Amino acid sequence: MKSMNLKKYTRYVFVVIAVGTFSACKKVIDLKLDEAVPVIVIDGGISDLNENQVVKVSKTYNFTEPNKFNGVSKANIVLKADAKVLAVFVETDPGIYKSPTKFKGKPGVRYDLSVTSEGKTYEASSIMPARVILDALTFKTFNFFGGNKSYIVANFSDPAGIANQYRYILKTKGVVEEDAVSEDRFNDGNKVENVIFYELDDLVKGDSVHVEFQCVDRNVYRYFYSIGQNSGQGGPPVSPANPPSNFSNGALGVFNAHTSSSRTAVIK
Repeated sequence: MKSMNLKKYTRYVFVVIAVGTFSACKKVIDLKLDEAVPVIVIDGGISDLNENQVVKVSKTYNFTEPNKFNGVSKANIVLKADAKVLAVFVETDPGIYKSPTKFKGKPGVRYDLSVTSEGKTYEASSIMPARVILDALTFKTFNFFGGNKSYIVANFSDPAGIANQYRYILKTKGVVEEDAVSEDRFNDGNKVENVIFYELDDLVKGDSVHVEFQCVDRNVYRYFYSIGQNSGQGGPPVSPANPPSNFSNGALGVFNAHTSSSRTAVIK
């Protein structure tokens, strides 16, 4: 399983040492970073749970600006199911848009999302896959270099003869700690035990681990897999690049029509 954690594996230290023949000196290097034109980012998902579906619209910002959600207001967002209008989203907070009523997405249906902002329209499509249930969460311990490390394991039965892609969102204490994806290329039709490589060592007895298990389409899988590659998950990091968005017109982000199944395990 290829896994992703956007905070664990992305620390790099660059050291510049200037050594003279007879003396040492220090040199201050002034990095001149070009300011990029802000790009729209759309994060939208339609699940098979009965809930208000959510789309987030924001813009990128310069490297020197504080890390924040740069929400974009007054966007027009329309969701279609099999080419028929299903919902027009309403802005509830700056950059946060929700469907006006609760509804469930249906497996096998193609959903099209249209986002119009500042005179430009961005479109994406996603077909909701068939639902696969997360049967259980178990624990597994590995010995690395003389020390034991414990991890959570997602247990489920993969349907035979169908190409499936899965996403695992692991939370502890309400915080997302791991966001991982896998595919069934090597375990089609089998009972699967996929290890989610987030170390549980900092948790204590009574703490809980929550995993949301999503079935996603191929384009959504490629998006999250690419994020994992950029952050060095499953091997050395590759040259940084924007993940392959399924939105048109140069927008970043992803539209994810998915099924959802969740389990919680308690540390004993």
